[in-house]
Amino acid sequence: MTDESPTPLPRALGFNHIALEVNDIDETLDFFGKIFPLKLRSRSETMAFIDMGDQFLALSKGRSQAPDTERHFGLVVDDKDAVRARLEAIGAEILPGRGLDFLDPSGNRIQIVEYKNIQFTKMPEILQAMGVSNAEKTESALEELRKKGVKV
Repeated sequence: MTDESPTPLPRALGFNHIALEVNDIDETLDFFGKIFPLKLRSRSETMAFIDMGDQFLALSKGRSQAPDTERHFGLVVDDKDAVRARLEAIGAEILPGRGLDFLDPSGNRIQIVEYKNIQFTKMPEILQAMGVSNAEKTESALEELRKKGVKV
């Protein structure tokens, strides 16, 4: 893809946050709190912000659409098996398929991806502050990073 513009194109650097519409903020916070340790950034009657390392998840009260079937976001975790175990323990709706997708109480689809298997990377200081100790990457993830010009 080329651009004929005389000015350089800006670069998308990543995501600052994901925003989800939910039916009930307390119910959603309780649900996620049974799966992950939560650090609430701030809260109002209609919004809640959950820190996730150097990013955050914004919950907005007032779901205005039907539950999603394919639309989702990928949540990076340090231990996919532990997430599956927590989801099973709380009776969450885990969707069929080869990955690990589940629905939150409002029908938002979340796909779990393990940090070690993907090109997504965080600075060691962020990982340390999050208490992540098993941050090793698989060779295929390292190769993806090398193809992007990242020295690993």
